[in-house]
Amino acid sequence: MSVPVALRNLDAVVAERGAAAYVLTVSDRGAPHVVHAEIVRSAEGLVAVVGQGTAQNAGARPHVSVLYPSRRSDDYSLIVDAIATVTATTDGFRLRLAPTRAVLHRPVPAPDPAASGCGSDCVPLSLRAIR
Repeated sequence: MSVPVALRNLDAVVAERGAAAYVLTVSDRGAPHVVHAEIVRSAEGLVAVVGQGTAQNAGARPHVSVLYPSRRSDDYSLIVDAIATVTATTDGFRLRLAPTRAVLHRPVPAPDPAASGCGSDCVPLSLRAIR
């Protein structure tokens, strides 16, 4: 089920999930590349601490996704689509993430299948606040 949620709520949803998430990019060959990363909040929004391969992928193809997995079997996963800007620092690479879409998702039947875009229990989030 897809239920719009004000984007200002994305800050709170990210904060309650902590810093651990997965960053998904696409390689030169078109293959998915998934890494576990630390996601921190900054004045600019979300920043992912990543390695060279992820930084190269995001530099060439800046549309990325971040997955905060569900914490319990009845919990939602948080999926954030974002545009990444790569920064090289003295201690590694960072992706500054500008969210474009976010959804809470869990693979259970939607309470109202006619209203769901994916057939599962999905809750889209508004993205205004994390920029």
